Amino acid sequence: MKIVVFGLTVSSSWGNGHAALWRGLIRALHADGHHVTFFERDVPYYAEHRDLMALPGGGNLVLYADWDDVRARQAADAADVAMVTSYCPDAERASAVVLESRCWLGCFYDLDTPVTLANLAAGRPVPYVGPDGFSGFDLVLSYTGGEALTLLRTRLKAARVAPLYGWVDPALYHPGIPASHYHADLSYLGTYAADRQPVLDRLFIQPALQSPDHRFVLGGAMYPKDFPWADNIYFVRHLPPAEHPSFYASSRVTLNVTRAAMAAMGWCPSGRLFEAAACGVPILSDTWDGLDAFFTPGQEIMLATTTEDTLAALRQSDDTIRRIARRARERTLDEHTATQRAQTMIAAFEAAARETA
Repeated sequence: MKIVVFGLTVSSSWGNGHAALWRGLIRALHADGHHVTFFERDVPYYAEHRDLMALPGGGNLVLYADWDDVRARQAADAADVAMVTSYCPDAERASAVVLESRCWLGCFYDLDTPVTLANLAAGRPVPYVGPDGFSGFDLVLSYTGGEALTLLRTRLKAARVAPLYGWVDPALYHPGIPASHYHADLSYLGTYAADRQPVLDRLFIQPALQSPDHRFVLGGAMYPKDFPWADNIYFVRHLPPAEHPSFYASSRVTLNVTRAAMAAMGWCPSGRLFEAAACGVPILSDTWDGLDAFFTPGQEIMLATTTEDTLAALRQSDDTIRRIARRARERTLDEHTATQRAQTMIAAFEAAARETA
């Protein structure tokens, strides 16, 4: 298939989780004989931190300064599948191009479904959702399952929906070599988000304050100056994906904290979960409905809701947490890789096409 994507970014992993996801998926799609063209607006904050100049496995990366209807329409017309994603900065114009094109299938992929639905419910603008919702698309893919799929139909008029959960590219995420500057009893990797802060405070900052002899390492971008640092919390500003395996390998345990809207809706595993698991680090995660469909609590992942839960996890024996990490890695490689999600995506395209024929 020829697939054209109008998205946020694939060229820069700075301050967003979309790039690493797309890189792995595109690599898997190309390995299976498909071809991807990715349209990305060339904005300064991504250009300054660009860490990819060509799509993995081939394909076309189109960086544009100004929207070009003609070029976009030509690409969509020549595609089997033309797709718009959440947070695409030109989603309104891209959607118009896709819905008017001669492509086999018009698709929207919402990688942020709970945030989309929460903002709409609160009356906040969602620039990538038009006045008719998703009614014109042949298929809407959602990073989130469960109730979100029903709400996409009822609130946003999606005719056909299917989940496409997060994934990991094992070519990039695998057990790495520890580095002393990343050494941590507990690490956390993630871009700053205000709605994650209460949980991060409870499961990371408070344990650090209560465990002055332990080393805590936080990696990510966009942290404010008034972030409540402690003497034993060490900060690494923005880690490119190539550094993630070493970061995880240097952690005795790593913490996953889910965005508030995603945790509230459930069935929305962060790509970080699968990346950490593929790197072989024991994971401690906040809890949400549906998590046990991806990892078995107590056997493949540790869960926490309180500060004491974090402290208890850190008291687990090395043998126990290594066994948990090994099982999580095995399950991730069996069920949660980019190759498996690429196959799921193509199957969803083919099913939707049959229904629209």
